[in-house]
Amino acid sequence: MILTLLSCALSAPLSAVMKRDVWVPTIIEPTSASTWSVGGTFLVTWDTSSEPSEVTNPTGQVYLRQGDATESSPIAYGFALTDGEVEVTIPDDTVPGEYMIVLFGDSGNWSEEFLIDAAT
Repeated sequence: MILTLLSCALSAPLSAVMKRDVWVPTIIEPTSASTWSVGGTFLVTWDTSSEPSEVTNPTGQVYLRQGDATESSPIAYGFALTDGEVEVTIPDDTVPGEYMIVLFGDSGNWSEEFLIDAAT
C-alpha cells in the first residue's frame, strides 16, 4: 500500500505539485553609461510591468557583483519588489571598478555592467 502511494506521488506532474510564477524584472538603472561613487547613494530601478498575479517571493535584496563574485552582504534588503525602485549606498570599502547590480527576490537578475569610482 505504501509503495503504491509513493509511486503515485512520484509520478504526479511537477506542475500539479508546485506551481510557481517566477518574476525576473528587467533592471532599468544603473546602465552601462552609469558611474557611481564609493560612499554615494543611488537609485536602483526595475520594470514592474510584467509582474505576475502571484509573486512567489515578493521581498527584494540588492547585491553588488564584480566579475563572477557577488558580495556576501546585500546593500539593500527588505523592500517590496513591486516598488520598482530602492535607494542603495555603495559601501565605503568598495574597490573602484566595473560592477553589476544583482536583484534577488523571486529570481536573481543582473544589471548592465557599470563603473563605481573612488569617493569624491
